[in-house]
Amino acid sequence: MTLTSNSLFFTTLFVTALMFGAVVWLWPRLARQGWRQVLGRMGLVLVVQVLTLSVIGLAANRSFLIYGSWTELAGLEKPAPISQDAGGNSAVKVIDRQKPDVPGGANKLLGGEIEKVMIQGERSKIATPAYVYLPPEYFQKGNEKRVFPAAVVLTGFPGTAENLIHGLRYPKTAWSLAKHKKTKPMILVLMRPTVAPPRNTQCVDIKDGPQTETFFGTDLPKALTGAYRIGASPRSMGIMGDSTGGYCALKVALEHPETYSAGVGLSADYAPEIDGESGDLFHGNTAEEKRSDLLWALDHLPQGKTNFLVTTSLQGESNYRPTQKFIAKVKDPARVSSITLDHGGHNFKTWNREIPPSLEWLSARLTTE
Repeated sequence: MTLTSNSLFFTTLFVTALMFGAVVWLWPRLARQGWRQVLGRMGLVLVVQVLTLSVIGLAANRSFLIYGSWTELAGLEKPAPISQDAGGNSAVKVIDRQKPDVPGGANKLLGGEIEKVMIQGERSKIATPAYVYLPPEYFQKGNEKRVFPAAVVLTGFPGTAENLIHGLRYPKTAWSLAKHKKTKPMILVLMRPTVAPPRNTQCVDIKDGPQTETFFGTDLPKALTGAYRIGASPRSMGIMGDSTGGYCALKVALEHPETYSAGVGLSADYAPEIDGESGDLFHGNTAEEKRSDLLWALDHLPQGKTNFLVTTSLQGESNYRPTQKFIAKVKDPARVSSITLDHGGHNFKTWNREIPPSLEWLSARLTTE
């Protein structure tokens, strides 16, 4: 049974209930004095506690999709293989297709389609999985030569790309907004910000390690425009994400205006977090470390014609003050907008409130003309 499956959750829940009943039934027999009875009581209590915590953990993981597999939970997930050759359409390989959870989703002319793909970087030599949501207009008659705007969407860390389909419902939200004429039909590329799990690479080119910034800033746009009908101009492509993914989105949009014209950070960090999951990202390169601090970069590096959207909350978010500093530092020709909720938090509930207006904002700033 997979880690996020219904069968695992309900089986564990059922076993927990049975064990609780067994404890109630057996407790009188174990109430007598004696080392066997004491060990029996301790064992029953321990088993019930472990099962109860397992149910709580599985429920939380199903809600937030923090870990997508047993190997990821155990920290044994291996990095994606390095590509030896990539370019053109060969840079995107379709692995599977699925129907989005929207009315009429069984028909791609009505609901569009989600492709599971492996994307290979030409310069970075990185190969990493993603999901590509293609709107129904992509397949409809008369649109065979129509090009579309696209948004790269990044989840937080740890997390899985499935977060963006199920927990945060990006394809369903994009489909609904386009249906009600609130946005243009857009292609969404749903990914994790790390390219070498379980390491948190945080969109940094690491010396003798994964060239994550090169992948997202250069390789990914080239691969996507070579495989799908996406406008070739940076005005056709944006990037957004939450938490660590939000930091990556803002960093890549800031440092690569030649490929992305818009970046959205939902509850974003503004500097990489160096810890055991990231490892040493800079290896003593203080210039690169400063450059990766977005507040420093806005003060010291040129700002291109990039549009930024940042979100925070007056209560419940730790990034309120850094967000205000980010807003104050953005200067012409760049532009910045913001969403500030009265109450929020670093969670799916808050981001699900922010995603629809963020997609509307992004759609208004992307064009294929």
